[in-house]
Amino acid sequence: MFNAQYFRTFITLVETGSFTQTARRLDMTQPGVSQHIRKLEQYLDKPLLNRHGRRFTLTDSGRRAYEYAIKLFAEHEHFRHSLDNDSLDSGECRLASPGSVGLMLYPFLLSYQQMYPGLTVSYRFAFNDEIVQDVLAGRYDLGIVTDLVKHAELHVEPWHQEPLCLVVPADFTGTTLNDLTGLGFISYADAIQHATQLLKVNFPGEFRSMNRFPQQGYTNELSMVLDAVARGLGFTVVPRLVLETSPWQRQVKELTLSQPVHETLYVVTPSGSQLPLRYARLLEDFREQRRQALYGFAEEPSFG
Repeated sequence: MFNAQYFRTFITLVETGSFTQTARRLDMTQPGVSQHIRKLEQYLDKPLLNRHGRRFTLTDSGRRAYEYAIKLFAEHEHFRHSLDNDSLDSGECRLASPGSVGLMLYPFLLSYQQMYPGLTVSYRFAFNDEIVQDVLAGRYDLGIVTDLVKHAELHVEPWHQEPLCLVVPADFTGTTLNDLTGLGFISYADAIQHATQLLKVNFPGEFRSMNRFPQQGYTNELSMVLDAVARGLGFTVVPRLVLETSPWQRQVKELTLSQPVHETLYVVTPSGSQLPLRYARLLEDFREQRRQALYGFAEEPSFG
């Protein structure tokens, strides 16, 4: 029968070179040490030691058994520490978020993984309802969503606010709703909601609904929506994360508006669960990076 203690005794014996010192170090008797070695030899069905009176040398099987035992206990320690909830630089991170967040958060997590090779990252880009189901099913430990979810089995808290941007082609010179109407609208999954929030606040006397804007196109891939804008096909409204990570930044521009509007991001976790501390550090570091990029030393807008 496999017994890890026999391997531990064998490692100590090889490292001390003495049955007496091994017994002292492991708080055993010398006969107890000898018995462990005999049991290990019986288990492996190979002699491990060439005995020369009180001295010994390792057989070829003994050398191989020692190398295996060292690897065995090293892997055991690595596994044990990987289960430690307080480990900041090792373990698996399983997250899901909408594309608007993941376009910047996922590369940020990969940079962390490069600094801490003990981390592994499993990341899914998904819609809010899919993220909720993934967290409930235990497929992911943490989700980031753009809607305030209410569910008895989930803990939901506001995490970060990202500005919404009205993005137009770089050569667009208009400033009014009529100018935007002439340009047309490029839509995606949350585009109508985002545009309504932003335009209602900044054009309170004119804006009624998004129906006034001809829809010039739609894509379900958020990272591609600014391609259409860059080609002059219309305008859109996206979280600033999308604009900052877009390869078409030089072909588009943000239309300056007087009243900022923010999208609130929420962290969703299973109720009653305690996530490893590495999650808190990763989320806080990313939020701080965004706060500095967006506001410098100014106050971040409060959650509304």
